[in-house]
Amino acid sequence: MRPGQAERHTHDYVRHGTTDLFAALDICSGRVVGECRARHTAQDFRAFLDTIDQTVPEGLEVHVVLDNAATHKTPLIHRWLAQRPRYHLHFTPTSASWLNMVEGWFALLTRRQLQRGAFRSTHALEMAIRRYIEASNADPKPFVWTKTAGDILDSVKRFCQRTSNSHH
Repeated sequence: MRPGQAERHTHDYVRHGTTDLFAALDICSGRVVGECRARHTAQDFRAFLDTIDQTVPEGLEVHVVLDNAATHKTPLIHRWLAQRPRYHLHFTPTSASWLNMVEGWFALLTRRQLQRGAFRSTHALEMAIRRYIEASNADPKPFVWTKTAGDILDSVKRFCQRTSNSHH
């Protein structure tokens, strides 16, 4: 693309494969633990939980914020969690993934590393993701909410009143 030229979206591209990125964000330090996997099964999620378990020092509580995917709620995961009481799972409401702070990190990964990228293989895509994880962990920065919970809830209330005229 030339400077000043508008981006053109086309569906005339070749997809060379996909990957599923599992990522955990340490909200205090900004460090990320991430793994690429071919699929998003309960077994894959369990293996990622094992990685987190090896990474987080003993004695620390681990709070995991998740979407409502079925793979996060299987008997395999329930058994794993029952053996590790330091783990606490929190599920975001449907369409509220923005509440999960790692989503901000995913947005940065997309904008800074993947957008407009040309990856000729799944391996090349995964290598780009790993490079970004390494770079962001070399100088981690925690995400900071710029609004208070009250500010956000007031904004949601105003939106609801504007769109539904319910005055609730």
